[in-house]
Amino acid sequence: MSEHQGQDVGNLMISELREFASFSPAAQRYIRRSLDVAFERHDAIQTWSRDMVEQVSIKVQTRYYSDLPELRHMIPTDAAIDHHGPFFAAMLKLAAFDLGQGRINSFGAFRFLYERLLGAAVRPWLPSAFCGAAAMPHLDPERRRDLLQSISEAAATAHGWSSREPSFFPEWVEKIEA
Repeated sequence: MSEHQGQDVGNLMISELREFASFSPAAQRYIRRSLDVAFERHDAIQTWSRDMVEQVSIKVQTRYYSDLPELRHMIPTDAAIDHHGPFFAAMLKLAAFDLGQGRINSFGAFRFLYERLLGAAVRPWLPSAFCGAAAMPHLDPERRRDLLQSISEAAATAHGWSSREPSFFPEWVEKIEA
């Protein structure tokens, strides 16, 4: 890797870190927890559950996320809609679950999480999956409105998407006593 490429990677990682820092504390916590569940980085229940409700939520999330490896292989490589039903149905189910947890409160946080869960190839599908899941009736009407208003026109109507894989994957950080 050349020095210039190394700087580019560093700048992109800093940009991703700044974006992550702009999310609410609840969204940050949920993203880190979700990445732990998805990639089995830590014992998610031990690390993230503060009570019985969160333990159950993490167990359910683990069941939903068990479909991630298959979903990664299903990501369409073209825009033809003839054979995308199984992928989109699975994507919508997963997105509805995550938005239903009440911690992802914007398209930006959703996109950040899903780029890491599924990779750069999923980017073209994120606006439609987000809008579909955000409009589902299991969400409170005000929450649906807030979620749908969080997607910018530029994100919803993008002409193209970067194929660069994300480089910053946030993790749990232990607090150190001074």
